[in-house]
Amino acid sequence: MQHANRWDLPKGHLDPGETADQAALRELREETGIKPNELWTDTNFLFRQQYTVNDSKKAKLKELSIYLGWLRTDREIQPTEHIGFSWIDWSPPHSVQTQTIDPLLDEVARYMAKLPFWPPK
Repeated sequence: MQHANRWDLPKGHLDPGETADQAALRELREETGIKPNELWTDTNFLFRQQYTVNDSKKAKLKELSIYLGWLRTDREIQPTEHIGFSWIDWSPPHSVQTQTIDPLLDEVARYMAKLPFWPPK
């Protein structure tokens, strides 16, 4: 997803009583229009990361959980909270956004290199 000065992934906060995977599916739908039934999710992959951001003059710890999925069919993306989006060609190593996206894509590349085929059945 395109912000004014950087690229980032659909993400957000947990709602009360919500699990991380439920939040991921909700945020994906809210920010792109992709519905859970349009997505296959790899239950063997989970990328976690913690980082600190300065918000209102104080540091906040952010915790990130990213799941790996595959669109079942082509569909139009409807960005609602960002100025645009782009699909990134898969050609590791990537240089998209150093804080979260590049480490994630490095981990996906290592994960996929171990698989006999992609996407897994």
